[in-house]
Amino acid sequence: MNNARLPLARVKDDLTSLFIVSISFIIALWIRIRPAETVFLPNGFVRFSNDALYHMRMVEVLIHNYPHGVFYNPLTVYPYGSLIHFGPLFDHMIALTALAIGLGNPSTELVNVIGAYFPAVMGALIVFPVYFLGKHLKDRKTGVIAAVLIAVAPGQFLNRSMIIFTDHHVAESLFSTLFILFIMLAIIEAKRINLSIRMIQHKENQAVKPILCAALAGLMYAAFQLSWPGAPLFGMIVVIFAVIQYSVDHLNGKSTDYLGIVGIITFLVGLIFVSPFIRSEMGISPYFYSWFHVLTAFAAVLAFVYMSIVHKQLDKRHLKPIYYPLVLLATAVMALILLRVASPSSYGVVTSIITGIFQIHIGGMSTVGEASSIFYRGGAFTLSSVWYNFAMGFFISIIAMFMLAYSVKKDKRPEETLVLVWTFIMLLAIYGQNRFAYYYAINVALLSGYFAAKVLDLVGWKKIEAAYHDKVKSIREIPGFLSKNIKAAHLITIFMLLLLVAYPSYSLAMEQSKYASGVNGYWLDSLFWMEANTPDPGMDFLEVYEAPESGERFEYPDTAYGVMSWWDYGHEIETIARRLPNANPFQAGIGGRRVSIDDVNQPGSATFFTASSEEEATAVLNAIHPDPDKAAARYIISDVEMATGKFYAMTAWTLDTEGYYVSVQTDSGIQHVPGQRYYDSMEARLHIFDGSGLQQYRLVHESPAAPTGHTSETGYKNVYNVLFGGNLPLTDSGYVKTFEYVEGATITGTAPAGETVTISNTIQTNQGRSFTYSQSATSDGTYSFTVPYSTEGPIPGETQFAVRPTGAYTISYGEVTQQVSVDERAVLDGNVIEV
Repeated sequence: MNNARLPLARVKDDLTSLFIVSISFIIALWIRIRPAETVFLPNGFVRFSNDALYHMRMVEVLIHNYPHGVFYNPLTVYPYGSLIHFGPLFDHMIALTALAIGLGNPSTELVNVIGAYFPAVMGALIVFPVYFLGKHLKDRKTGVIAAVLIAVAPGQFLNRSMIIFTDHHVAESLFSTLFILFIMLAIIEAKRINLSIRMIQHKENQAVKPILCAALAGLMYAAFQLSWPGAPLFGMIVVIFAVIQYSVDHLNGKSTDYLGIVGIITFLVGLIFVSPFIRSEMGISPYFYSWFHVLTAFAAVLAFVYMSIVHKQLDKRHLKPIYYPLVLLATAVMALILLRVASPSSYGVVTSIITGIFQIHIGGMSTVGEASSIFYRGGAFTLSSVWYNFAMGFFISIIAMFMLAYSVKKDKRPEETLVLVWTFIMLLAIYGQNRFAYYYAINVALLSGYFAAKVLDLVGWKKIEAAYHDKVKSIREIPGFLSKNIKAAHLITIFMLLLLVAYPSYSLAMEQSKYASGVNGYWLDSLFWMEANTPDPGMDFLEVYEAPESGERFEYPDTAYGVMSWWDYGHEIETIARRLPNANPFQAGIGGRRVSIDDVNQPGSATFFTASSEEEATAVLNAIHPDPDKAAARYIISDVEMATGKFYAMTAWTLDTEGYYVSVQTDSGIQHVPGQRYYDSMEARLHIFDGSGLQQYRLVHESPAAPTGHTSETGYKNVYNVLFGGNLPLTDSGYVKTFEYVEGATITGTAPAGETVTISNTIQTNQGRSFTYSQSATSDGTYSFTVPYSTEGPIPGETQFAVRPTGAYTISYGEVTQQVSVDERAVLDGNVIEV
């Protein structure tokens, strides 16, 4: 019997392979849902991760108004609101699943459970397209190995497909992989049958398969774009591949019709499904569904048409084949020049995409974890992130790229060229931003599978496969066949591959999947308190709001107000506390500078928390709000991370980082510790000093403190005591602290000129902790203090504060002591109290 496999044998092979891949799916799903017990709280709340909270809020509104979803959200980045920059598909998938299972009226609990498990299921499903990619790149064992490797892949691919990481990133990974798979299948089949326009005109049956695959590729491209507006990056990958493959085919005298047909169908179908979501008012922007997506699709179609025409014209004129790539290169250069002249804005968008993806960021953006280079941390080259994300797979994939490049040069198979181009561009992408690690994980698994399959072939595994198909007729014969044909070299090779390729990834994945990232208990405590004890901002969180006209601002009710915190926590404030954050994790509302220290330091969260005085911080709040009579925030939330580890990020966004930390000589050598500029900052005044001495900011709630030694708070306090003569108690205070910005009551009186007058009070928090609030001033015959705390307790309709003075204020100078009570209305309205 020859080595050509019978159809029955092929079916057996496919079923065996798919069985292993299905087991890989189960393993992948199990890894992703391991922390399930820790994410569902007894009160029915699900500890979704940060951006997942935002998606689940979009799902909540979508289900309430189906099929109408949120396009513009005024409930974040107050007082401006924010357009939704990601696609609607992911949210619709969750909403439709919940509506179907809930028979049209799903409960909140059901929606949350579906949302929590959704990314894990989608992440596990990726093993199937990865298998087929590997199978068509080389053979079945390549696909099987690749599927197993992606099932146990660690790093960002795992993290972004874990339970409760309900974000569109996992949809990006799935749909981009399916897009590449169907492009590959379409090209393989189209080239095999030498697909031509004539075959389509004559409606030949064999043309159906590649056309169907190309249409499915277009559908997946549309799904990808409707999950992430930046998906045209993958359109660019396919066009670059096409340029190379057209050139290879032309130089070798081959027809290129198959490429043109596949490319045109793919991008036209993609355009059809994306077009209904285009918003003309967005102009040309890669970050929204704008004319950019229409133009890039048309540009891709025109590129394929043009490359096909050039191929035919050069052939018709019998010109030298080398002219073909030269003509394409000259055309690309001319097109960019014309675009720059005809539409500078469009040219700027195109160049900004390229630089934005592949360029290493500086300043504030360098502190955004997913936007930093995978190879650099703190400006120094490192491979720690590479290992975290890919383990040994990264290094194996680099070797496999060279192996694949050799095969491309030798065999000129378009599917290999496609994978090589795809991998190379994604490698450049992770150099610019490590967020693309969850894309490159697919390439790592695929190329590691390719490498492992090549090694197995070198030790004779291909011969064993051929003998198996020729000789084994039943299951009973398998043990004898294996014992006779499997040698020690084969076993050693398999063991070494498992040890080298699979085990490091599996080990990391098991370590990284122990816990799921979500809102911690300290923040939950504070945000639940805020929802129940602060005034209703007067906004309907289930309404679909229309975006204001261009140049206009959304009209908020007079009851609306903002909550100032670091941008990391914006979604938590909006979705859990049902309040309006001034900044959010889409890097909106941060303020600061982007290019140079000479730029204007724009008002935002970075400028507020790094402000060197209360007056400067309040000026920032006033500058954020376009109404000169209003401040942007009524409440400020700080946590211990903002006061310690995250504080440097705040300064980085202003591009003014000098002086906040200083070097001092200690018994342990030179240490970098907080300096005077840090302790003067608004963040330190609020969190380290509890707002003591501030005139218009009062602590109204604090969460429990973290266990001793779990934060750096006491260390920061100790530095202040040692270097600046302070007497701060070396204990941890609330992990999260909520402050209220108020007018403050003004207390005035008379005292001899030159006397130092002090006003003080003992403040007790809701955690039973006490601290001293005090101010001092030198009298010129009179004195005046503005104080933020009411001694009489809260009033209905206003903040039901949980932190309050233990008695009246004490005013003292010389031997004089006076007691002053202040009611809440005086604090809120800025009334004057004469002593």
